[in-house]
Amino acid sequence: MMKKKKSELLTEVELEFMNELWALGEGTVRDVLNNLPDARNLAYTSGATILRILEQKAFVTSRKSGKRHIYTPTLAKDAYQSRSLKDLSMKLFDDTPASLVARLVNDDELTEEALGQIRALVDRRLKNDSG
Repeated sequence: MMKKKKSELLTEVELEFMNELWALGEGTVRDVLNNLPDARNLAYTSGATILRILEQKAFVTSRKSGKRHIYTPTLAKDAYQSRSLKDLSMKLFDDTPASLVARLVNDDELTEEALGQIRALVDRRLKNDSG
């Protein structure tokens, strides 16, 4: 039996595959490859290798259906987003979430609409925590 290797974060290509699996719910190598942009043009064997690595890292499980393997995410996308943000906050922002948010809201490309949405989220969180 293969030993499962647990890794906290995904590489760029692994994340690309996980995004497709999260969107599909589950799928075969072919399902995932068919949903990638045409420009990706990955070989079937490359796709199979990436999904096997994701299984070794315990991000997906697989079951056999005939000759095919059907892969299912073991981690919800929002849970991975939280994990990634915590890691980013720790490594790049000295574990100070306010610094991460400050960098985000000080981005000149952020629209007034986006800032308003962020304000509404913060207001709602403060209201729910205090009341």
